[in-house]
Amino acid sequence: MFETLTRGFRAAKQRFQGLAELDESTIDAALADVRTSLLEADVGFDVVQDFCKHVKEKAVGVIVKIKATSKEKVHRVTPEDHFVKLCHDELVELMGPVDTNIRFAKKGPTGIMVVGLQGSGKTTTVGKLARLLEKRGRRPLLVAADVYRPAAIEQLKIIGEQLKMPVYAEPGGSPPLICEKAQRLAAESGRDTVLFDTAGRLAIDEPLMNELKEIKRRCNPANVFFVIDAMIGQDAVTTAKTFHDWLAYDGVILTKLDGDARGGAALSVKAVTGTPVKFVGMGESMDRLEEFRPEG
Repeated sequence: MFETLTRGFRAAKQRFQGLAELDESTIDAALADVRTSLLEADVGFDVVQDFCKHVKEKAVGVIVKIKATSKEKVHRVTPEDHFVKLCHDELVELMGPVDTNIRFAKKGPTGIMVVGLQGSGKTTTVGKLARLLEKRGRRPLLVAADVYRPAAIEQLKIIGEQLKMPVYAEPGGSPPLICEKAQRLAAESGRDTVLFDTAGRLAIDEPLMNELKEIKRRCNPANVFFVIDAMIGQDAVTTAKTFHDWLAYDGVILTKLDGDARGGAALSVKAVTGTPVKFVGMGESMDRLEEFRPEG
């Protein structure tokens, strides 16, 4: 995504060379370059339109001071620099405010329910979250609540072995009951955090969503995190909104940002659901989960 946006901003900057004022016609032409780069990065159309509107409102008629003084030295400021800063600040505002907090229960084990489509990276993300929480002094229990996908339980057990953490599983069992039993086991065995690796589908269907709602109702997790593949593109907006309508999740975790993903879906998901992006996953290593920082 960032390479695509950089190319668009570079084209936009060239339109301001030799100018001292951000006039409307030049801004419109520059925003056309930015709009194209955002759409190419898979940012949703409505989000792009709102973004360009806000930037234009802030930019039109601004007389740019040629020099800006800091404590250390005087910097030369150009109209193109000012325009790019307006765009950068708007992107940060679009993705913010930053909220990477995980809520912890005041009494009993803290539940963290991880949801998303099949193939989004939920199971790996559960392992990464568990590793992150262990570093923060927590004692996680992993719960294999996906009894449908072939090898899903085995995958979580392998991750548990790598992390030296217990995994609760009942092959062929009822996922809501499995999660309920796991919570009781955690309380009895001194595990203060329970991570539910729930089932996904290749597409959203009502039986799946009802099952997830039942898990949430029975276990009342302190956190529900929606995992989404950054490479899913424009479909991310519809998927994210549907899951949010059913489950009212608390945060988003973006996966596979280190691949060839255009990644603009991240902007769209936050804008459409109002839910913060909590973490980003990069690579397969259990240590590759980072708090999301929109400013870079």
